[in-house]
Amino acid sequence: MGTTTKILFISLLFLSSTFLARSREADDQWEFSYDENAENGPANWGNIHPDEWGTCNNGTMQSPIDILNKRVEVVSNLGTLEKYYKSSEATLMNRGHDVMLKWDDGGYLRINGIQYQLKQIHWHIAAEHTIDEKRFDMEGHLVHETSDGKKFAVIGVHYKIGLFPDLFLIRIEKDLKALADQNGGERAIGKIDPNLITLDGRKYYRYNGSLTTPPCTETVVWTIDGKVKTVTRRQIKLLQDAVHDGFEYNARPVQPLNGRPIKLNKPWPYI
Repeated sequence: MGTTTKILFISLLFLSSTFLARSREADDQWEFSYDENAENGPANWGNIHPDEWGTCNNGTMQSPIDILNKRVEVVSNLGTLEKYYKSSEATLMNRGHDVMLKWDDGGYLRINGIQYQLKQIHWHIAAEHTIDEKRFDMEGHLVHETSDGKKFAVIGVHYKIGLFPDLFLIRIEKDLKALADQNGGERAIGKIDPNLITLDGRKYYRYNGSLTTPPCTETVVWTIDGKVKTVTRRQIKLLQDAVHDGFEYNARPVQPLNGRPIKLNKPWPYI
């Protein structure tokens, strides 16, 4: 390999790694906040790193959104969610602005023939997406990405406070407590089965949008599951205790729809 070829190859590797780093969610929790009155609040995310995060302010396909049922197109041909999850070694992480559980190899999701590898789940309090302007108490995001890291598929799961705890959070409860006691960091928690996160999988909303944290990349296929799960106040507090002060509430405000279509997959008959 000649010198010129080597330089070109290294340059391409650098550009590729730079794109991936800029496309994924930001991990530095101190650079941005959810305080709408702060200089680094949601309305100003795009000004913090204009070259990398400018889409947060200038994008036209931003998430989350308010899903108005009178505007959605009801269809029955999107099919049941094609998810092929499996138990895998997992790590629980305090990213400061949220708690994230990441899998080494948790399986994959297939949408329109494209395979997206399951990477992680994290939680927002309160929910980010609203339904007919109704905001639920919490929203979980199952984040998937293609092998080249350029496209994402996120399943949003809504939770409301109720008498019955969420079974998946019960599974990681002791680890959440330990993470809170550590005041940050990460914790290997052994094998975790993503299938413990029960979804409807047949009734769901689908639209194209963005990541809801910087850099707000607009290459996300969103699926908002039709099943609303219950969670206890105690479980929500466990998640809040594990993050840094100021991030107990970490929901980005809803963004303009800008004429994007939203589909509601509702097979017939649906009970």
